[in-house]
Amino acid sequence: MCGISGIISRRLSSGEIRDQLESMGSLQRHRGPDDAREQVFFSNDTLVGLGFVRLAILDLDTGMQPVVSNADGCAIVCNGQIYNYIELREEVSSDEFITRGDIEVALHLYRKKGIEFLDYLNGMYAGAVFDPRRKRVLLFRDRFGIKPLYYTSTEEGFYFSSEIKPLLEGSMIKPELDRESLPVYFSYRYVPGEKTMFRNIRRLPPGSFLDYNLENGSFCVRRYWEYLPGRDGVTSSGREAEDHFIQLLEDAVRIRMRSDVEVASLLSGGIDSSSVASIAAVRQPDIKLFTVSFDDPLYNELDDVRELMKAGQSVFSRASLIHSSCDPGSLEDLPELIRSVEDCISLGTILPTDQVCRLASGHVKVVLTGEGADEVFAGYRKFLLEMAAEEIGLMSEKEKKLLLKDFPELEDYMSVRASDPRKRFIQSELLFNQSELSRLLGMETGEVAFPGDAMPAVESGMHPLNQLLAMECRSRLPDYVVLRLDKLSMRHSLETRTPYLDYRLAEFASGLPVQMKVNLAQRMGKYVCRKSLLNHRVVDPVTAFREKKPFTIPMAAWFLQRDDLPDYVTEIFQGGEIERAGILDPEMTRQLWNSVTADGVGPATLVSEADRIFAVLTFSLWMGEFTA
Repeated sequence: MCGISGIISRRLSSGEIRDQLESMGSLQRHRGPDDAREQVFFSNDTLVGLGFVRLAILDLDTGMQPVVSNADGCAIVCNGQIYNYIELREEVSSDEFITRGDIEVALHLYRKKGIEFLDYLNGMYAGAVFDPRRKRVLLFRDRFGIKPLYYTSTEEGFYFSSEIKPLLEGSMIKPELDRESLPVYFSYRYVPGEKTMFRNIRRLPPGSFLDYNLENGSFCVRRYWEYLPGRDGVTSSGREAEDHFIQLLEDAVRIRMRSDVEVASLLSGGIDSSSVASIAAVRQPDIKLFTVSFDDPLYNELDDVRELMKAGQSVFSRASLIHSSCDPGSLEDLPELIRSVEDCISLGTILPTDQVCRLASGHVKVVLTGEGADEVFAGYRKFLLEMAAEEIGLMSEKEKKLLLKDFPELEDYMSVRASDPRKRFIQSELLFNQSELSRLLGMETGEVAFPGDAMPAVESGMHPLNQLLAMECRSRLPDYVVLRLDKLSMRHSLETRTPYLDYRLAEFASGLPVQMKVNLAQRMGKYVCRKSLLNHRVVDPVTAFREKKPFTIPMAAWFLQRDDLPDYVTEIFQGGEIERAGILDPEMTRQLWNSVTADGVGPATLVSEADRIFAVLTFSLWMGEFTA
């Protein structure tokens, strides 16, 4: 896990590029505190500079980058890990190696197979290859976009980096708000697709590469992998599917425990992190486990964690549980977290995520996590809601009444349920409707369309649940969920590995019938996962069928403790900061602030007044951090 940066220029000198790369690297040394290097390559009249800051996890002695092939001068820098590098090394065993790590394997695989080398990689990665033979620089990103990569272009050259602040520094672009992204952010809570909230800063999409032509300075972005569940069905029985699932998950954990330093695990009471931790503990009995707790019992999962460890005493007998408490005082850290995340996202889980990453980083460099299971195997309530809307017309009156009792929001959802999956994707979680947006932003926004470049190629014949899963994995997962995990873990120089985002698991899930993902009769998502983990005794029955509890903060309750809130909150909503910024409607934000209530609000609430306030708060802090 590291940070990369790069400059392609015909105007800058070698010395200028090195100096700029060094400055870019210094702004992301938290990603790589162990070492740094800059190197400049020549391709006729074009210079290519590659910078690297290293967090040493694998091949501690010889794994520094850039790695350069002695045979033809091809060079690579890459942030992340190629987990199957041992198996892939057989493909390129005839090549001369100067390291023992994973990234040189990817370099030689590229030299042998060209762009198709990306089809072979299993891991999390965002990197760049300089190829003097083909006069190209190739930027690439893993299938699910677990590792970020941003780029921009100016008169001086083309710039790319793992983070936005170094990109602004190197390119000397003044940070500016992209106002066209505002309605999108205040609808979705983030900006999906290639655009960011920064004008002229773009992100390389997940599962994509950028091919830069060094002869004429042109480039194109293309996808090499797309997740479209339901295209290829499976004929295996339920038991066969359960066996296949557990084999894939166990192997995903196994290869993600490849490391030259200690590997630990983050753990909540949910089935995802519990299953990963349990499998890891079998392989490493003295594993360290990290979790955070809350005073509010609706949000607290510490007792669930202890019950898991008690039920699995034979597995966890030598494991150590290390925990801390997340309380309203953590709001003091929010401005710094906004600066670390860089992309403007309104997500309450950033506070406990940061806290558990800080906790773990005091003990280890690498942790496993359970991220990705909900997106790939349909674990969120909105997927159950979609399945209910699809099947209610086939039910008897008695079954319909029972369904509506368990899903009281279903009738409202069905009254606005669109046939277009782009509209349906956000209907249950829309933060502000069209009229509210127009008032908040002081302009007619019209209907806020889902960005086209964040849209997968969903087909009309796909089951509606699979359409939403495809969108979830193409946009919200990379641009919202794992983005915050990457930025906050790397803020503490901690590498996080996500077994559930092994592409083999995703492709397995893609072929499953929707009923094996969502069992509507039992009101349960991730059904095949739960059944398999229980039948193979990875987790106990209580954990296997425990209702999902989102990993977030008691936002409404905290906001109602007005006397204990940080000064910046009062300044934003009552001190005139919104008026001075001149972007949001001050009267509307004050009304939102005064309407926050904790009545009927819990961790499963999709949209509350507190959620709206948090979006305003996050945006205001983002503006103050980056554009003031």
